[in-house]
Amino acid sequence: MADAKVIPFDDDRSRGSAVQRPPRRRSAGSRRKGEPTVVREVQPLPSRAPAQDDVPVTREEQPPPQRQDKGAYGGLERRIAGGLAFLRRRLTGDYEVDDFGYDAELTDQVLMSLLRPMYEKYFRVEVKGVENIPAEGGALIVANHSGTLPMDGLMMQVAVHDHHPANRHLRLLAADLVFMLPVVNELARKLGHTLACAEDAERLLAQGEVVGVMPEGFKGVGKPFSERYKLQRFGRGGFVSTALRQGTPIIPCSIVGAEEIYPMIGNAKTLARVLGFPYFPLTPTFPWLGPLGAVPLPTKWTIQFGEPIPTDGYPPEAAEDPMLMFNLTDQVREQIQHTLYKLLVQRRSVFF
Repeated sequence: MADAKVIPFDDDRSRGSAVQRPPRRRSAGSRRKGEPTVVREVQPLPSRAPAQDDVPVTREEQPPPQRQDKGAYGGLERRIAGGLAFLRRRLTGDYEVDDFGYDAELTDQVLMSLLRPMYEKYFRVEVKGVENIPAEGGALIVANHSGTLPMDGLMMQVAVHDHHPANRHLRLLAADLVFMLPVVNELARKLGHTLACAEDAERLLAQGEVVGVMPEGFKGVGKPFSERYKLQRFGRGGFVSTALRQGTPIIPCSIVGAEEIYPMIGNAKTLARVLGFPYFPLTPTFPWLGPLGAVPLPTKWTIQFGEPIPTDGYPPEAAEDPMLMFNLTDQVREQIQHTLYKLLVQRRSVFF
């Protein structure tokens, strides 16, 4: 019997199905007796490009994740752009300084960056009680002074700027000699230092600044090593009178570690008189080792800010009361000295 060739119609076309289902092929064993053999030719399905979602992707075939280096790269770009903008402002004079010569931008971006490695890596300063400095408004920080060279004031300035929650700037009151030295004069003004006089201190406190003063002066920074951590006389209490006039709190500050950076074992008074210095230090390394002897010893520092002493509860005429000024001055001095002794007892090593 001749085989008939049957071409089936696409019944699924009326259903709108996108995929054509081939007709089921009947096996030879299931064919009924006497039924002609039918050979069905199945038309191939139309080829369709597989969609991207239909192709399974195994874990091995998945592309590796791209590294997110854009953040670091973008940060570097921002730093470069910021540095170029800073240089442009410097060259064109498009920056501001206050009446005292303080340059906030230069201090934040350059001078603090130069002092910070010595603060963090060399002296490894530990700060305590920085929360005692108010977040806003004027305050007067009174600290001990030592170290032959006045590096304690600079480290205290970095401590307030970097560790205070409000990143406040400390405006130090410096001696006349600082503003008579070339280069040092300009740098001190840029850092916000000003002359240690009542008029400048009152103006800064009235503007809501944090002011730092070291009443020992040259008597403290130039005392012999045998008298380390023994506070010298605090003058006539002028800083207390200034705080009373402005009603700002007084914050005692104790610094341990600065006394040993240049152990002063002698004083060449004749040479100091010729040079116009209050003292000329002789240490175990200076001047015997020349410039190398000027490198400070890497001592471990601790700076602790004490509880504020309020002054806003006194009447206006209290600033002229010598007995009150004497009592407050003695209270501040005793608190600093007591904290120094406590920190020295807790210290295990000068260098570690």
